[in-house]
Amino acid sequence: MPRIDRRTFVGQSLAAAGVMTFGTGATRPIASNDKIGVSVVGAGGRGGSHINAWLKDSRTEILYVVDVDENAGNRRCDMIAGEQGKRPTFVTDMRRTFDDKSVNAVSTATPNHWHALCGVWAMQAGKDAYIEKPICHNIAEGSALIAASKKYQRVCQTGTQCRSSSAIQNAVKFMSEGGIGDVKFARGLCYKRRKSIGSLGDYPIPGEVDFNLWSGPAQYSDPRNTRGRFHYDWHWQRRYGNGDSGNQGPHQTDIARWGLGIDSHPVSVVSYGGRIGYQAERKDPNYVDAGDTANTQVSIYDYGDKCIVFETRGLEVKASADDELNRLFDSSKGNKIGVVFYGSDGFLVQRSYTHCEAFDKNFQPIKTFKGSGNHFGNFLDVCESRKMDDLNADAREGHLSAGLSHLGNISYYLGEDNKVSAEQAAETLKDIKSLDDNGKTLGRTIRHLEDNNVDLSKYPISMGPHLKFDPNKEIFPDSPTATEMVTRNYREGFACPKAADV
Repeated sequence: MPRIDRRTFVGQSLAAAGVMTFGTGATRPIASNDKIGVSVVGAGGRGGSHINAWLKDSRTEILYVVDVDENAGNRRCDMIAGEQGKRPTFVTDMRRTFDDKSVNAVSTATPNHWHALCGVWAMQAGKDAYIEKPICHNIAEGSALIAASKKYQRVCQTGTQCRSSSAIQNAVKFMSEGGIGDVKFARGLCYKRRKSIGSLGDYPIPGEVDFNLWSGPAQYSDPRNTRGRFHYDWHWQRRYGNGDSGNQGPHQTDIARWGLGIDSHPVSVVSYGGRIGYQAERKDPNYVDAGDTANTQVSIYDYGDKCIVFETRGLEVKASADDELNRLFDSSKGNKIGVVFYGSDGFLVQRSYTHCEAFDKNFQPIKTFKGSGNHFGNFLDVCESRKMDDLNADAREGHLSAGLSHLGNISYYLGEDNKVSAEQAAETLKDIKSLDDNGKTLGRTIRHLEDNNVDLSKYPISMGPHLKFDPNKEIFPDSPTATEMVTRNYREGFACPKAADV
């Protein structure tokens, strides 16, 4: 039998799938030099990581860099030219690259509100897509990405790179074989210092930025920038970002789901917290931070027989507020980012992307797991093989993990004006089913705020409603208001299609 090279194999696979490119109606070919032609959308910090990954892999050639900031985009192009010997084309509108038949893959590192639409457009154009976490800005967008990947037979990898870490793969296998006994509960942590992003105001938009394209799917009544640092602090404004629940959170909730063997949405959620503490920090009781996502938040996700809790702390983390967690993490370090699995025979802790450790019930270490992986390489492997089952973090995995942040934020946003005392919060949580000790977790959270000089009588926490969720229909059966928040209102020309319409 004659040998079929990669170019012929992929071309035949696409022809069989009937894949059409965006705007042109032509099938997607492989680049003439037999390299995978890549368009990198987003030239910021994470975009730089994408660029470095493609430059290190001999299978790829970066053909385009896309960014609404001309200065940032051209700087990246100049750097790439020096590395790969050919300068990529710079454009401000990603749609120009989707019409180019030589582009095989789109690598997306935009702000969160652009992730899903960029991915859907790319796959409709016959391109494979690598999309940073969170894969979507809301729940409906995640379903649209799953549908697009299936309909157009496109590879869609989520940027939750822990899925390709040998340390975490082996730790999950260890748990699945009973290494710490029966495991039904996991706690994700993002104890990461986040200082105020500055006061809410009216700041000039950088002159080199096309704000219309930057805004894309997000609504705006007039072209205003209300934060001082334009290019990063969108994370803490809900119109564009999802707070640390949706920034760091998808890494940890993804690992928690994976380790617990959960392959669905939860059946209920409740979230509490607030964006508080900056008044004490600034010594100004009237200070209003430009962010509107929580900097302190606890979300409880019930799956019936299993449970995940995710905790976000943006203020300074002191060891005294963490009790037994100090025995599982290094108590000399305030920041704690990771996952704790609670088994009948012990604990397993994910400390970093490349390090996990198992403990017995007496907190004595019993096994260590170390090792990294190549998440970008896994994406390229599947782009070549078309064996979708080999993908480590497909659209569905990304959707379920990002969905946890969205569900938690929906509860929090709906309860934002429901200010409660610590005693009232404890009374509410007492009646909510959870495999966690809700009262103990609340107590640690309150102590953390008090350690940061938060006067809870003046700045109380917000308690979100306990919401039932239908994992299959992706609606809140008892709350039409919450169900409306499963999607968003889009600007004309930038609407992310529903799953049924991709």
